[in-house]
Amino acid sequence: MGHEGTGAGLETAALYVVATPLGNLGDITARALEVLRGADAIACEDTRHTRRLLDHFGIGGRTFALHAHNEAAAAAKLLDLLGRGRAVALVCDAGTPAVSDPGARAVAAARAAGFRVIPVPGPNAAIAALSASGLAEPHFLFYGFLPARQPARRKALAALKPLACALVFHEAPHRVAETVDDLAALLEPQRTLVIARELTKLHESIASLPLAEAPAWLAADADRRRGEFVLCVSAPPPAAETSAESERVLDLLLAELPLKQAARLAAQISGAPKNALYALALARRGGG
Repeated sequence: MGHEGTGAGLETAALYVVATPLGNLGDITARALEVLRGADAIACEDTRHTRRLLDHFGIGGRTFALHAHNEAAAAAKLLDLLGRGRAVALVCDAGTPAVSDPGARAVAAARAAGFRVIPVPGPNAAIAALSASGLAEPHFLFYGFLPARQPARRKALAALKPLACALVFHEAPHRVAETVDDLAALLEPQRTLVIARELTKLHESIASLPLAEAPAWLAADADRRRGEFVLCVSAPPPAAETSAESERVLDLLLAELPLKQAARLAAQISGAPKNALYALALARRGGG
């Protein structure tokens, strides 16, 4: 069946995964507008939200809801449209669909049924935050949302702590303070935390500060806890190194003094990091 959309150039029986603005409507791409104008139907996380975007650009378009609570049923409707040769666009409320947002199951269903899935790239909150963070790590892990409950959240952070890369999280306003508290409690205090809030919107702010200072900074102003957040955390600091001489001094002192005192004095004498010498002293005593 031929394509029946209003725009030229779209493929038939194809699902277009379309990124839309985070806030600033000027961030929409020319290609995204072309696809939204030409699609036979637009699957939306929230049809009312997407309708405001479409109306702004004078796009009619038939819409239907596809969100976390109806994705299975909506995916069946989407497959029916594709099966009838239609071009369908998939959007979420803001940013890139199926990345920490609904849509992945629908995309998987379309691919499994043999239909072409075509990405239309554009705004993405995690990448936008990372690009403005100033973090220089060559690698990063995008985690998305941490668990809502503290025990599970802390367990997840403990597993992430050793990874030698920057960490990128999404967070909601009602949980951002407790999440930052847990980051500060579980990760090394000398890490950098970048708090990106309301990206591309009127009240956008991007703050970079030592992780240890972040809970107090957030608590100091209620406005700092409003909006949608991306949190970027720098990688673990490099392991402190001890020299052969500092280890020799430590061993001599351990033979005569309590562990803490030996580590402190060895650090003062050798200039090596006290924490590294203390960890080494624990290992020495455990081995003895």
